This record gives sequence, structure tokens and C-alpha cells, in this order.
Amino acid sequence: MSIRLKLTLWYSGILAFVLVMLSGAVYLFFNQYTYNDLENKLQVQGRNLGEQISNRSIFNPGELSVDRSSLFQDAYFIQIFNYRNGDVQKSTNLSDYGLSFPYNEDPSNIKKASFQKVTVKGNPFYVYQIPIMTSGGEEVVGLLQVGSFVGTQENLLQQLRTILIISSILGLLLAFTVGLIMARQSLRPIEVVIQAAEQIDKGSDLSMRIAWNGPNDELGRLTNTLNGMLGRMELAYNELDEAYDAQRRFVSDASHELRTPLTTIRGNIDLLEKIWVPALEEGTGGSVQISEQEALRQEMSREAMKDIGDEARRMSRLVNDLLALARADAGFVMEKKPVELLPLLEEVVRRAALLPRTSAWLPSDLSVLEGVGVMGNADYLRQLMFIFIENAFKYTPDGSVRLTAVVKNNQVGIKIQDTGLGMNEEQIPHIFERFYRADESRGITSGTGLGLSIAKWILDEHNSSAEVHTSPGAGTTFTVWLPVAFSVQEN
Repeated sequence: MSIRLKLTLWYSGILAFVLVMLSGAVYLFFNQYTYNDLENKLQVQGRNLGEQISNRSIFNPGELSVDRSSLFQDAYFIQIFNYRNGDVQKSTNLSDYGLSFPYNEDPSNIKKASFQKVTVKGNPFYVYQIPIMTSGGEEVVGLLQVGSFVGTQENLLQQLRTILIISSILGLLLAFTVGLIMARQSLRPIEVVIQAAEQIDKGSDLSMRIAWNGPNDELGRLTNTLNGMLGRMELAYNELDEAYDAQRRFVSDASHELRTPLTTIRGNIDLLEKIWVPALEEGTGGSVQISEQEALRQEMSREAMKDIGDEARRMSRLVNDLLALARADAGFVMEKKPVELLPLLEEVVRRAALLPRTSAWLPSDLSVLEGVGVMGNADYLRQLMFIFIENAFKYTPDGSVRLTAVVKNNQVGIKIQDTGLGMNEEQIPHIFERFYRADESRGITSGTGLGLSIAKWILDEHNSSAEVHTSPGAGTTFTVWLPVAFSVQEN
């Protein structure tokens, strides 16, 4: 619910309460004013008749009667009930119309004079009833009822109620409509602020400012505060962006600079191994006898060259990974063209068999990919496959790594399944983060935690996705889904 509607509802609710109270007060005032004068007249008429009845009863206590001629009143309707003999005397205007006021047949329930509204055959009357007592006041012997027809008054009050209800409803509706319009106009500057903030959020343009031409009220101060905050955010963002650009350039430049000396180191180590190791083996197996100290020195030399070569190759992989991520951060766009998957994966399967591993390599039949191709970059697709396969070899000290393929819903699914260490489910959302490595693999396998980050970038560039199913101790399955660009079989 919007603030505009909330304010309008609160305002309308308060107004409705005020209108109900005011209408109720007006109606009660007119009702009291209308019946007060009538009550006075009925009391006067009732007292006069009561005195006549009492005077007659003093001389004749066995009867309760009054001259019927005295009951004839045009403005009043009079009825007398005798509790001793059950006789009822009525004024002419009552008897002519066959009307009777209701009365309490038990005299013990009548304590004092009172007023009541009654309806006789659909006609409203206001009746003043007086108990008639014996001369000593010990017993109620009759009931005197003096009434007046109040149809005119009731109609007037009914019209007043109708007018008050209709006017209150119309006033409330009008106030609600006007209040909604006024609230909308008053809160329009806030909508301007929200729209400007949404544009900044969608477009990431922190140079945009919120236009405000109104007075320097609360909304004006809010707008100035937001503009000042946007200015500081823009400055901080620009500084961070510049620092990030400098970091990207540094990583890219450093990667380029490191590749040359690492290539030189690897080349020289390979050369030394080709020259030195055969020479050592020849010297050991020949007629020339060497001392134990010389043999130890040669063995240490072989181990040193092997370590240097291994570390140089590891650093080369790390530099290549950093260079790939630097390209991704710099917005590098891959050159894509139609690529047939079957020959590409067959090459991957052949080369994967030569990788260092301790688990069995079990590629499945890939004939389902015959004539199926995607739009992509062949080099990066190979790198993507090798990242998952090398990870599977690395985290599967015993067991097997299987590669299968399936074509489903115009997509190609390439599944790399291992029976290795596996992971916990809560680690899955983090595996594509840079430098992240699952706890189970720390200290067991070597790595930098950059491979899957590069895989994520390659997947995004190919509008692809990857499914991960894993369980600790039961292995991990990665399924790469690539959109099919063409299929010879369909044609």
C-alpha cells in the first residue's frame, strides 16, 4: 500500500469519525428538542385527568370512572384501564379508529409515570402513562395513558437521518477524492526522487542528479542530501574504478612480462634435462667410475632440475590463468564461429589420456554429437573441457573419470563425472569464485582456485551454463550445457 493511499485512508477515517459524531449530535439535539415540548404537554394533560380520576375515586373507591365527554381531545389520545374490573375507557379518536394502546396487565410492575413510544397498527404514538393509585396510595388500581400521534415528527426525524447519512457519505467520498488528489500532488516530488534513483540504479550513471525547483522544505532538503550523497558516491566509484583499471592493467602487464622469462626458464630447463640427464646415465653405466660424493651431487642436480621444471610449468599455468582473467575483466570479446563438437571432443579425449593422473579415464561413445555444432571459440571450448577434466583427475586419487554427451531440447550436454573427493552442497555456490577451493581439497591437492573462474567466464561468453551434482566421498559431476547452433542430422 502506497503512502499516498495510507495518508488518504487515515484522513478519511478521521473525517468519517468526526462526521458520525457530528451527525449523531445533530440528530440527538433535534430528537430531544422535538419531544421535549410534547412531553410537557402530555404531562400537563395527564395531571389534569389524573386529578379528576382521583377526586371521583375518593367518593366512590369501588369504581374507576371519568366522564367520557372529558376524554374527547382532538390533539391527544386517552385511554384508562381499570385493574379491578378490567374495564377500558378510550377517547373518541381512539375508539373511532379501533385503536388501543398496549398496557401492562400486572399492576405490580408499574412503579411510576413514564414515557414510551408505541406503534399501533403502523401508527407511531408517544404515550405518557400514569399509574392511578387508591386514596391512600397503597395500591395501583388503574393506568392512565395519554398519547399523541407523532407521525409528523417521526417523518421529520427520518428525513433528517436520511439527509445526515447521505450528506456524510457524499462528504466522505468527496473528501477521499480530494484528499487522494492532494496527497498525490504533495508527494509528487517523492515520485520524482524515486524515478531518478531508479534511472541511476538501472543505468549506473552516478553523474545524474535529481532536479528540484520547489521550496527548500523537507523534500527540498532531502533532494539536496541525496544529490550530495550521489556526488560522493560518484567520486568514490570513479576512484575505485580507476584503481580497478590500474589493477587490471598491472595483472595483464605482469602476466605478459612473466610469460617471457618463464618461457626462457622452461626452455633452458628442458635443454639441461636433455643434455644433463643422458650424460649422467651414460657416466653411471660406463667404465668411468665416480665417487659416492659425485653420485650424490648428480642425483641432487637431477632433482633440482626436476623441481625447477615443475615449478616453472606451474607458474606458467598460473600466469596463463591470470592473463585469461585479466582479459575477461577488460571486456575481451571472443571471436566465435561454427564449431563441430565431435572432432573437438575427440581431440580433447585423446589429449586427456596423456595427462598425469592416478584414476581411470573412461570416455563414452560420442557418436551422438555427429554433425552437431555450436557457435563458439574452439580454443576456449577445449580449455573449458580441460579445466573440468583436470579438476576431475586432480580430485580423484582412486576410481575413474567418465565423459559422456547427450543432445536434449536443442542443447548439448557434456558430462564429466568422477568418483573422487566430492564437496558439501553449501560449497557449490562458491566454487566459481576466484581463489576459492573446497575445504576437502586443501592440503590434499595443489592448485590456485582460478580454473573454475575461467570456466565460468568461458561459459558466460558462450551463453552456456553448468550443472553441479556432488556429495562428499561420492564424487562430483559437472554437466556443461551448450546451445546447438546447427545440426546436420536435423537437416
